[in-house]
Amino acid sequence: MISDEIKRLHELHQAGALTDAEFEQAKAKVLASERVNLNKTAAGDGSFAAELNALRRSRTDRWLSGVCGGLAVASGVEAWIWRLVFTLFTITFGFGAVIYLLLWIFVPEE
Repeated sequence: MISDEIKRLHELHQAGALTDAEFEQAKAKVLASERVNLNKTAAGDGSFAAELNALRRSRTDRWLSGVCGGLAVASGVEAWIWRLVFTLFTITFGFGAVIYLLLWIFVPEE
């Protein structure tokens, strides 16, 4: 439980095992990990909604806007495959570019 972890950190700090800066840093890590756990619980672990909310456009793996790089990170599929999929859907069906533009607009950057 989070209160037990913070209590233990406080005891270590009082005993002199942790400096003030180390105590604050460790406490911040415990609280941050608890926030992440609460967010996962609220969205459901591994649910589609959680995956969709975690989707971000890549700043490093990009040709135009980083959509394919972000999809690669989120899905585990290489970015060049996503680029090929969007290109093929644009050439054959005509809607690949529309989907790409919508992702460019609505998916936030890292």
